[in-house]
Amino acid sequence: QVQVMESGGGLVQAGGSLRLSCAASGSIFSINSMGWYRQAPRKPREFLASIQSDGTTNYASSVKGRFTISRDNAENSVYLQMNSLKPEDTADYYCNAHGKFDYWGPGTQVTVSS
Repeated sequence: QVQVMESGGGLVQAGGSLRLSCAASGSIFSINSMGWYRQAPRKPREFLASIQSDGTTNYASSVKGRFTISRDNAENSVYLQMNSLKPEDTADYYCNAHGKFDYWGPGTQVTVSS
């Protein structure tokens, strides 16, 4: 089992920045990659970014250039630096740990005011 917990959400003005954190614990040896997703009201969950165990990253076109994913293997953590935030970035943000199974955190809310 893997436990995942996000933190760092909040309220920010448009153009501002936030850094989300995600800590993984448990059977972390089974994790191949970690990623970030978001879900806005009445919309499906959307992939944002992922990072492999070798550091390879992948981004959705909607956030490429504004969001940066990184990881700290020593801390079993992954981060999402979000810059130039827009009101349409308002959503619940979820961390995912992917291995044989997918593990999700409870989410953290990000609200971007105009």
